[in-house]
Amino acid sequence: MLVDGKDIHGSLFSWQQQIGYVPQSIYLIDDSIRNNVAFGLSQNNIEEKQIWKALNLAQLDGFVRELPNGLNTIVGENGTRLSGGQKQRIGIARALCHDPQVLVLDEATSALDNKTERDFMKAIENLSGKKTIISVAHRLTSIKSCSTIFFLDNGHLSNSGTYESLLEKSPKFREMVQL
Repeated sequence: MLVDGKDIHGSLFSWQQQIGYVPQSIYLIDDSIRNNVAFGLSQNNIEEKQIWKALNLAQLDGFVRELPNGLNTIVGENGTRLSGGQKQRIGIARALCHDPQVLVLDEATSALDNKTERDFMKAIENLSGKKTIISVAHRLTSIKSCSTIFFLDNGHLSNSGTYESLLEKSPKFREMVQL
């Protein structure tokens, strides 16, 4: 696989470090919000400023600031003390915490309510041109502002283009939007 004309297998670990991944289902450890956002980083590499920046982009900083223990709030086993949307946003902040060049969102907004999803998508739009964002989504509202959408139908590439162009040229895409 080539990226910018270079075989990534020559420096696979450094390539992997440039990717932030947000799955549909987030795993949280029974620890603080700080340690869940900075999960995978050594304690001496955790910068509070970067955690707050990631929480801000994930639309969760206001919630955390209102908590009596802030970043030190314990989330419970697998985030039992949080709502599904809050867990998802911690997962999003985790992916953003190490400032990746490529952000992969795999149904990342599925647990968010409509307003939080809109706010999050605005934050993601602010990263446009600064990061490569790959978003896998069934909820088509979450991909409206993508520069290119690859529309799959029954596992095959059916069409590609902007949201507006797909509405015009793809009856199946139009049908999915109306559902």
